[in-house]
Amino acid sequence: MQSRQFSFYLFFAAAVLMLSAAVYAQNGIKTEAVAAVPGGGWQKEAVFPDRYGYVDDTLAMNSMVSFDGRRGQGYFYMTLHEDVASFGMFINGVRADTSALKGGMSVRVDYSAAARDGKNTVQITEIAPRSLEKAVKVFVPYPVVLAGTLQDAGIDPAALELIDDIISEDCRRGFPGAQLAVIRRGRLVCEKSWGKTNAYLPDGTPNEKALPVTADTLYDLASVTKMFSANYALQKLLTEERFSLDDKVSKYLGDGFYKNVIKMDYAGGANPPIATQRAWKADITVRDLLCHQAGFPPSVEYYKHELLYGGADGSEKTRQATVEAICKTPLMYEPRTMVKYSDIDYMLLGIIVEKLTGEGLDSYLKKTFFGPLGLKRITYNPLDNGFRPGDCAATELNGNTRDGAIGFPGVRRRTLQGQVHDEKAWYSMGGVSGHAGLFACASDLAKLASVMLTGGYGENRFFSRNVIDTFTAPKSAGMGNWGLGWWRSGDDQRPWYFGTEAASRVIGHQGWTGTLVVIDPEKDMVIAYLTNKINSPVTDPAKSANGFDGNWFTASSLGFVPQILSIGMDADTDITPALASLAEDMANESLKLVPEGAAPGHPAVRNAESKAQVAAKWAQKRAQ
Repeated sequence: MQSRQFSFYLFFAAAVLMLSAAVYAQNGIKTEAVAAVPGGGWQKEAVFPDRYGYVDDTLAMNSMVSFDGRRGQGYFYMTLHEDVASFGMFINGVRADTSALKGGMSVRVDYSAAARDGKNTVQITEIAPRSLEKAVKVFVPYPVVLAGTLQDAGIDPAALELIDDIISEDCRRGFPGAQLAVIRRGRLVCEKSWGKTNAYLPDGTPNEKALPVTADTLYDLASVTKMFSANYALQKLLTEERFSLDDKVSKYLGDGFYKNVIKMDYAGGANPPIATQRAWKADITVRDLLCHQAGFPPSVEYYKHELLYGGADGSEKTRQATVEAICKTPLMYEPRTMVKYSDIDYMLLGIIVEKLTGEGLDSYLKKTFFGPLGLKRITYNPLDNGFRPGDCAATELNGNTRDGAIGFPGVRRRTLQGQVHDEKAWYSMGGVSGHAGLFACASDLAKLASVMLTGGYGENRFFSRNVIDTFTAPKSAGMGNWGLGWWRSGDDQRPWYFGTEAASRVIGHQGWTGTLVVIDPEKDMVIAYLTNKINSPVTDPAKSANGFDGNWFTASSLGFVPQILSIGMDADTDITPALASLAEDMANESLKLVPEGAAPGHPAVRNAESKAQVAAKWAQKRAQ
């Protein structure tokens, strides 16, 4: 009798398992055998049972591994010990059918049907026989960027419509051009372009033959370069434990970095004797450079400075002379006593990357990041790397002369298109530097920036989570708006770039040519907004050599993009009245920017006219 009951139990259990297997197949989780698990840089690797290597009566996590994922995509690999008879697998609580998986197999699991935004969890249990060790190994790649829509991403299309209207109207009235890419929850949900690649002729008149900006147009990123060259390289190298943030700079540039310093007094600087300068420079670390607290002045014009002359031809000889000149450069203040944003810090960081890797900064970035990510439109020196001038958004109309207000031996005088605008990057560093020089289109840049949300991309691991946290944490309690190089929102300290809704952990950077990247971990969002605002006449060269017409337009203010995108995000409400009211207020505020006595054609007047047109359109929308 007991035997018949036991047999019936086995039959019932088998029937339940067969029924369950049919249901599991309907969950959409697919498994397929593969010849072998490919080599990769995995987001997570885990071995079951007893993932954490020890057992106690509370260790439920011993059967689970969690990782970053995105709704609608996701796969991982498994290898099974040859003696595995069976096991159970749940993905985000959804059971997968493992009945066809046998010992010794390598398997690819497509869990996209059960994937969700944020943390995902695989649970491996019921391994038989129970005595097995290292029975199931799991290899999880990183999520990638797919195509998507604004609605899927929780962004109200009306917000983008207002942004579109503002930039479009500005471009009609003289703003050069712009590009925008937005990635949210792992999907590229916005890719737009405005204006022309080279809006003006050198005499300041409109260029009627200029090509339109497209999604493929490359923009001069200016200081946004700092984050995606030197910072990215150092974050990768630190993940690989190839250096320490507290290494002395002289470890990489030699004792001449501090021994060769010369005497040169700075207005408002400490100006100590040479012996003190040497002691200060000998103590500078990699971390000090990243924190912009190494003591260097904001900029030194090495390409024309009499005491530190490095030449102005961009040759390798000049590049080496510039490195020697940086070693001679005295400090403006004692390291770590203040923060002073400095291009020299990042020129040095780029050089340190080259010392660590034994290759050029440009080739290291291409091999390590751009190639593995499949990025085709990001590079240093575009004209030397397969691009034409028309593929790039132009910057200054008359070289680096500010429409004739500035001159020095070797200065470029033609419109800059495909050559980096930054003088130190071009004349002193041959176009390749840690502080400036990268060109990119917005979508490639946004995809590259999305790596900061997870640490990797596909089967490529770039940064450990600890390294990301180290570089993006507040550098001190009193400096919540600074990480290691990264600009942080902090306590609402950068609203003009990141917007008022930005959480403290929002990071990014701005570039002088009119570029901005915003990375928001809490919203799982990246914004790349690129303009070439300096591709316009200098408004009054005698008054301000850096006062370009493009600077007067709202489109150049950068931070209005994340601010407006945040309105109504993840909410089911009609935001038209709020947007209309904001457009009206922006129109009124733009009038305050018009200088007294400004002529009708002044760019501030044209900007006010643009805002008035946008406000009128949105007033009509609100009335409908």
